[in-house]
Amino acid sequence: MASSPSLLRSTTPSFPGQFTAVPTLHSVRLPYGNPRNRWGGLSVKAASVVLVDKTDATKVHRLKTNYLEKIIPLLKEEFSYTNIHQVPKLEKIVVNCGMGQAAQNEKGLDAAVKELASITGQRPVITRAKKAIATFKLREGQPTGIACTLRGKVMYAFLDRMINLGLPRTRDFQGVNPNSFDGHGNYNIGFKDQGVFPEIRYDVIGKQRGMDVCIVTSAKTDKECFRLLALMGMPFREGGGPVNVVRKKKLKSHHFDSKAKADARR
Repeated sequence: MASSPSLLRSTTPSFPGQFTAVPTLHSVRLPYGNPRNRWGGLSVKAASVVLVDKTDATKVHRLKTNYLEKIIPLLKEEFSYTNIHQVPKLEKIVVNCGMGQAAQNEKGLDAAVKELASITGQRPVITRAKKAIATFKLREGQPTGIACTLRGKVMYAFLDRMINLGLPRTRDFQGVNPNSFDGHGNYNIGFKDQGVFPEIRYDVIGKQRGMDVCIVTSAKTDKECFRLLALMGMPFREGGGPVNVVRKKKLKSHHFDSKAKADARR
């Protein structure tokens, strides 16, 4: 009878400190000879299986930990919230990069997708035109840019790197504009160069591309959103804050007609 082949079992994980080797208890039967013989074969135990450690998989980001432990009590006391669910929180971050005519170049589009994926940690989607506009030489379905929506751990990781690494590396940086709120508790910020993020190498950058970052929160007012982002470390420009802009009522055509008739009567 032929000697059975021996399998080498791994007793140590391939990546020490990050993964653990978990031995399996079941065995695998390798058939030989007549395939109809169910009981003939070699009984060999399977090798060790490498799994991700649960502590690394369930690890909470430091920015979210700071929000849960320190920021929530401060906001609850400052705005006199009676329920913890009234405290504003981050919902999502949308990163948008419009490319215009450069989106027609496949190589340039692929390079932009790779750069934004390395910055955000998530592969973006290609945005396309919904309708054709002859004035802008735009056809329906034509790619116009790329966008990425971040939630959960990826959102907190991107915001942390943007605040502590991206913004300080901006040229002549003196703080972000404290008036870039939309009136519904959301904040918008723009970058002229993607090279401020450490994931992008200056010697590999093909073309300078800007991006828009929209931070969506559950805050009902701009003041609450401003305070939330300030406690998270957003470097707002000194001497500013959210300003309540009073918008004038737009007059329609019948308003002008009534005024003209009143002047004619006089």
